[in-house]
Amino acid sequence: MTKPVLKCLLSGLLLISSFSVFAGGFPVRPKSLLLSPSVNYFFSKSGWDGNSQLKPFTNDGKFQATTFSLYTEYGLTRRFTLVGILPYANNNYRDNTGYNSTASGLADLEVGVKYYLANINYKYYFSLQGTFIQPLYKNFNLGFQAQGAEFKVTFAGSGKFLGKNCYFTVENGIRQYFGGAGPIQDRYSGTFGLTLDRRFKHQVSASIGGFYSASSLNSAFNPQIIGTNKDFAFNQASLSYGYSLTKKFSFFLTAGQFIAGRNTGKGSSGSVALIIRP
Repeated sequence: MTKPVLKCLLSGLLLISSFSVFAGGFPVRPKSLLLSPSVNYFFSKSGWDGNSQLKPFTNDGKFQATTFSLYTEYGLTRRFTLVGILPYANNNYRDNTGYNSTASGLADLEVGVKYYLANINYKYYFSLQGTFIQPLYKNFNLGFQAQGAEFKVTFAGSGKFLGKNCYFTVENGIRQYFGGAGPIQDRYSGTFGLTLDRRFKHQVSASIGGFYSASSLNSAFNPQIIGTNKDFAFNQASLSYGYSLTKKFSFFLTAGQFIAGRNTGKGSSGSVALIIRP
Protein backbone atom coordinates (compact mmCIF):
# COMPACT_ATOMS: atom_id res chain seq x y z
CA MET A 1 0.00 0.00 0.00
CA THR A 2 1.15 3.52 -0.75
CA LYS A 3 0.75 6.20 1.94
CA PRO A 4 -3.00 5.94 2.64
CA VAL A 5 -5.60 8.10 4.23
CA LEU A 6 -6.66 5.04 6.22
CA LYS A 7 -10.11 6.31 7.01
CA CYS A 8 -10.75 5.70 3.32
CA LEU A 9 -9.80 2.03 3.73
CA LEU A 10 -12.31 1.62 6.54
CA SER A 11 -15.45 2.48 4.60
CA GLY A 12 -17.56 0.20 6.75
CA LEU A 13 -16.36 1.62 10.06
CA LEU A 14 -19.07 4.26 10.35
CA LEU A 15 -21.69 1.51 10.17
CA ILE A 16 -20.31 -0.84 12.81
CA SER A 17 -22.83 0.61 15.26
CA SER A 18 -25.49 -1.38 13.43
CA PHE A 19 -24.17 -4.53 15.08
CA SER A 20 -26.31 -4.33 18.22
CA VAL A 21 -24.81 -5.53 21.49
CA PHE A 22 -28.25 -6.24 22.85
CA ALA A 23 -31.23 -8.31 21.66
CA GLY A 24 -32.61 -5.68 19.30
CA GLY A 25 -35.00 -8.05 17.53
CA PHE A 26 -37.60 -8.08 20.31
CA PRO A 27 -40.62 -5.73 20.29
CA VAL A 28 -40.76 -2.38 22.04
CA ARG A 29 -44.16 -1.91 23.68
CA PRO A 30 -46.60 0.67 22.28
CA LYS A 31 -45.86 4.23 23.49
CA SER A 32 -42.55 3.03 24.98
CA LEU A 33 -39.15 4.50 24.13
CA LEU A 34 -35.78 2.75 24.00
CA LEU A 35 -32.58 4.82 23.90
CA SER A 36 -29.08 3.45 23.36
CA PRO A 37 -26.20 5.95 23.34
CA SER A 38 -22.83 4.35 22.63
CA VAL A 39 -19.19 5.11 21.91
CA ASN A 40 -16.93 2.89 19.78
CA TYR A 41 -13.14 3.10 19.53
CA PHE A 42 -11.24 1.47 16.64
CA PHE A 43 -7.49 1.11 16.05
CA SER A 44 -5.60 -0.29 13.07
CA LYS A 45 -2.06 -0.33 11.65
CA SER A 46 -2.48 -2.83 8.79
CA GLY A 47 -5.04 -3.65 6.11
CA TRP A 48 -6.13 -6.05 3.40
CA ASP A 49 -5.63 -5.07 -0.24
CA GLY A 50 -7.92 -5.90 -3.17
CA ASN A 51 -6.64 -9.51 -3.16
CA SER A 52 -7.21 -9.93 0.61
CA GLN A 53 -3.48 -9.87 1.28
CA LEU A 54 -2.67 -8.39 4.69
CA LYS A 55 0.01 -5.67 4.70
CA PRO A 56 1.20 -3.12 7.25
CA PHE A 57 0.58 0.54 6.46
CA THR A 58 3.60 2.32 5.08
CA ASN A 59 5.79 4.50 7.27
CA ASP A 60 4.37 2.90 10.42
CA GLY A 61 0.96 4.40 9.68
CA LYS A 62 -1.73 4.18 12.33
CA PHE A 63 -5.46 4.86 12.20
CA GLN A 64 -7.83 5.46 15.09
CA ALA A 65 -11.49 6.36 15.07
CA THR A 66 -14.01 7.23 17.75
CA THR A 67 -17.68 7.01 16.81
CA PHE A 68 -20.49 8.27 19.04
CA SER A 69 -23.99 7.15 18.13
CA LEU A 70 -27.54 7.32 19.46
CA TYR A 71 -29.97 4.51 18.62
CA THR A 72 -33.67 5.11 19.34
CA GLU A 73 -36.77 2.98 18.94
CA TYR A 74 -40.32 4.07 19.77
CA GLY A 75 -43.33 1.75 19.85
CA LEU A 76 -46.24 3.00 17.75
CA THR A 77 -48.43 -0.11 17.98
CA ARG A 78 -47.92 -3.76 18.86
CA ARG A 79 -46.46 -4.33 15.38
CA PHE A 80 -44.92 -1.01 14.29
CA THR A 81 -42.00 0.95 15.77
CA LEU A 82 -39.99 3.98 14.64
CA VAL A 83 -36.21 3.50 14.52
CA GLY A 84 -33.40 6.04 14.25
CA ILE A 85 -29.57 6.13 14.39
CA LEU A 86 -27.52 9.33 14.62
CA PRO A 87 -23.68 8.90 14.54
CA TYR A 88 -20.84 11.34 15.03
CA ALA A 89 -17.39 10.23 13.83
CA ASN A 90 -13.85 11.40 14.57
CA ASN A 91 -11.15 9.73 12.42
CA ASN A 92 -7.39 10.28 12.53
CA TYR A 93 -4.50 8.84 10.48
CA ARG A 94 -0.83 9.60 11.08
CA ASP A 95 2.57 8.11 10.26
CA ASN A 96 6.22 8.62 11.18
CA THR A 97 6.82 11.11 8.31
CA GLY A 98 4.71 13.69 10.13
CA TYR A 99 1.63 13.15 7.96
CA ASN A 100 -1.51 13.70 10.03
CA SER A 101 -5.09 13.80 8.75
CA THR A 102 -8.28 14.22 10.77
CA ALA A 103 -11.94 14.22 9.79
CA SER A 104 -14.86 14.66 12.20
CA GLY A 105 -18.56 15.42 12.08
CA LEU A 106 -22.02 13.97 11.89
CA ALA A 107 -22.24 10.95 9.58
CA ASP A 108 -25.30 9.27 8.00
CA LEU A 109 -28.63 9.76 9.76
CA GLU A 110 -30.82 6.64 9.53
CA VAL A 111 -34.60 6.78 10.06
CA GLY A 112 -36.88 3.81 9.53
CA VAL A 113 -39.98 1.84 10.39
CA LYS A 114 -39.86 -1.69 11.82
CA TYR A 115 -42.77 -4.10 11.38
CA TYR A 116 -43.06 -7.17 13.61
CA LEU A 117 -44.47 -9.61 11.11
CA ALA A 118 -45.11 -12.64 13.31
CA ASN A 119 -44.16 -14.45 16.50
CA ILE A 120 -44.16 -18.04 17.73
CA ASN A 121 -45.48 -18.41 21.29
CA TYR A 122 -44.14 -14.91 22.03
CA LYS A 123 -40.61 -16.38 22.13
CA TYR A 124 -39.54 -16.10 18.49
CA TYR A 125 -40.07 -12.93 16.47
CA PHE A 126 -39.80 -12.09 12.78
CA SER A 127 -39.52 -8.44 11.80
CA LEU A 128 -39.04 -6.36 8.65
CA GLN A 129 -37.50 -2.89 8.55
CA GLY A 130 -37.25 -0.17 5.92
CA THR A 131 -34.69 2.60 6.49
CA PHE A 132 -33.87 5.87 4.75
CA ILE A 133 -30.27 7.18 4.90
CA GLN A 134 -29.52 10.91 4.81
CA PRO A 135 -25.91 12.22 4.89
CA LEU A 136 -25.35 15.11 7.30
CA TYR A 137 -21.94 16.15 5.96
CA LYS A 138 -20.20 17.44 2.82
CA ASN A 139 -16.81 15.83 3.46
CA PHE A 140 -16.19 12.64 1.45
CA ASN A 141 -13.84 11.48 4.23
CA LEU A 142 -16.94 10.81 6.36
CA GLY A 143 -18.96 8.72 3.90
CA PHE A 144 -20.38 8.40 0.40
CA GLN A 145 -22.24 11.74 0.60
CA ALA A 146 -25.28 10.06 -0.95
CA GLN A 147 -28.79 9.23 0.16
CA GLY A 148 -29.77 5.58 0.39
CA ALA A 149 -32.29 3.02 1.57
CA GLU A 150 -32.14 -0.35 3.29
CA PHE A 151 -34.46 -3.33 3.69
CA LYS A 152 -33.65 -5.59 6.65
CA VAL A 153 -35.01 -8.90 7.93
CA THR A 154 -34.53 -9.93 11.58
CA PHE A 155 -35.21 -13.20 13.41
CA ALA A 156 -34.88 -13.18 17.21
CA GLY A 157 -35.73 -15.65 19.93
CA SER A 158 -35.21 -16.69 23.54
CA GLY A 159 -35.06 -20.00 25.39
CA LYS A 160 -32.80 -22.20 27.49
CA PHE A 161 -29.21 -23.33 26.90
CA LEU A 162 -27.25 -25.44 29.41
CA GLY A 163 -29.79 -24.49 32.06
CA LYS A 164 -29.36 -20.76 31.42
CA ASN A 165 -31.73 -18.27 29.83
CA CYS A 166 -30.50 -17.38 26.37
CA TYR A 167 -31.41 -15.25 23.37
CA PHE A 168 -30.29 -14.84 19.79
CA THR A 169 -30.69 -12.29 17.00
CA VAL A 170 -29.94 -12.84 13.31
CA GLU A 171 -30.14 -9.91 10.85
CA ASN A 172 -29.55 -9.39 7.16
CA GLY A 173 -29.99 -6.08 5.37
CA ILE A 174 -29.61 -5.02 1.75
CA ARG A 175 -28.64 -1.36 1.39
CA GLN A 176 -28.53 0.73 -1.80
CA TYR A 177 -26.99 4.17 -2.04
CA PHE A 178 -28.54 6.32 -4.76
CA GLY A 179 -26.70 8.01 -7.61
CA GLY A 180 -24.76 6.79 -10.61
CA ALA A 181 -21.96 5.18 -8.58
CA GLY A 182 -23.91 4.35 -5.43
CA PRO A 183 -22.86 0.95 -4.05
CA ILE A 184 -25.14 -1.90 -3.05
CA GLN A 185 -24.30 -3.57 0.24
CA ASP A 186 -25.19 -6.74 2.11
CA ARG A 187 -24.92 -6.21 5.88
CA TYR A 188 -25.31 -9.22 8.16
CA SER A 189 -24.87 -10.06 11.83
CA GLY A 190 -25.71 -12.73 14.37
CA THR A 191 -25.67 -12.58 18.18
CA PHE A 192 -26.05 -15.28 20.83
CA GLY A 193 -26.30 -14.35 24.50
CA LEU A 194 -26.65 -16.03 27.90
CA THR A 195 -28.09 -14.65 31.13
CA LEU A 196 -25.80 -15.79 33.94
CA ASP A 197 -28.04 -15.38 36.99
CA ARG A 198 -31.67 -15.81 37.98
CA ARG A 199 -32.16 -12.08 38.59
CA PHE A 200 -31.25 -11.32 34.94
CA LYS A 201 -28.48 -8.95 36.05
CA HIS A 202 -25.48 -10.38 34.20
CA GLN A 203 -25.24 -11.53 30.61
CA VAL A 204 -22.57 -12.37 28.05
CA SER A 205 -22.89 -12.57 24.27
CA ALA A 206 -20.88 -13.36 21.15
CA SER A 207 -21.48 -11.77 17.75
CA ILE A 208 -20.22 -12.08 14.23
CA GLY A 209 -21.11 -9.73 11.43
CA GLY A 210 -19.86 -8.25 8.23
CA PHE A 211 -20.25 -6.21 5.07
CA TYR A 212 -20.10 -6.91 1.38
CA SER A 213 -20.14 -3.77 -0.75
CA ALA A 214 -19.99 -3.54 -4.57
CA SER A 215 -20.41 -0.85 -7.22
CA SER A 216 -20.46 -1.78 -10.90
CA LEU A 217 -19.84 1.83 -11.96
CA ASN A 218 -16.97 2.51 -9.59
CA SER A 219 -15.31 -0.63 -8.30
CA ALA A 220 -11.67 0.51 -8.52
CA PHE A 221 -10.10 1.08 -5.11
CA ASN A 222 -8.91 4.63 -4.42
CA PRO A 223 -7.20 5.05 -1.03
CA GLN A 224 -7.48 8.85 -1.11
CA ILE A 225 -11.23 9.47 -0.75
CA ILE A 226 -13.65 7.39 1.29
CA GLY A 227 -16.53 8.31 -1.02
CA THR A 228 -14.89 6.47 -3.93
CA ASN A 229 -14.08 3.29 -2.01
CA LYS A 230 -17.27 1.40 -2.75
CA ASP A 231 -15.86 -2.08 -3.37
CA PHE A 232 -14.84 -3.74 -0.09
CA ALA A 233 -15.74 -6.48 2.38
CA PHE A 234 -14.97 -7.42 5.96
CA ASN A 235 -16.02 -9.72 8.81
CA GLN A 236 -15.86 -8.88 12.50
CA ALA A 237 -16.19 -11.01 15.66
CA SER A 238 -16.97 -9.56 19.10
CA LEU A 239 -17.67 -10.48 22.72
CA SER A 240 -19.89 -8.47 25.09
CA TYR A 241 -20.69 -8.31 28.78
CA GLY A 242 -23.90 -6.69 29.98
CA TYR A 243 -25.16 -5.66 33.39
CA SER A 244 -28.67 -4.49 34.30
CA LEU A 245 -28.65 -1.94 37.10
CA THR A 246 -32.45 -1.71 37.00
CA LYS A 247 -35.22 -2.85 34.67
CA LYS A 248 -34.84 0.46 32.83
CA PHE A 249 -31.08 0.88 32.72
CA SER A 250 -28.34 -1.46 31.45
CA PHE A 251 -24.86 -1.13 30.04
CA PHE A 252 -22.75 -3.28 27.72
CA LEU A 253 -18.98 -3.54 27.24
CA THR A 254 -17.83 -4.98 23.91
CA ALA A 255 -14.48 -5.97 22.38
CA GLY A 256 -14.26 -6.74 18.67
CA GLN A 257 -11.74 -7.83 16.06
CA PHE A 258 -11.77 -7.66 12.25
CA ILE A 259 -10.95 -11.23 11.15
CA ALA A 260 -11.04 -11.05 7.34
CA GLY A 261 -11.41 -8.39 4.71
CA ARG A 262 -10.77 -6.90 1.28
CA ASN A 263 -9.95 -3.25 0.54
CA THR A 264 -10.24 -2.40 4.22
CA GLY A 265 -8.19 -2.20 7.41
CA LYS A 266 -7.62 -4.89 10.02
CA GLY A 267 -8.08 -3.64 13.53
CA SER A 268 -9.53 -3.98 16.99
CA SER A 269 -12.46 -2.17 18.56
CA GLY A 270 -13.98 -1.54 21.96
CA SER A 271 -17.32 0.01 22.83
CA VAL A 272 -19.57 1.03 25.68
CA ALA A 273 -23.35 1.13 25.15
CA LEU A 274 -26.18 2.11 27.48
CA ILE A 275 -29.74 0.77 27.20
CA ILE A 276 -32.27 3.20 28.64
CA ARG A 277 -36.02 2.67 28.83
CA PRO A 278 -37.49 5.91 30.25
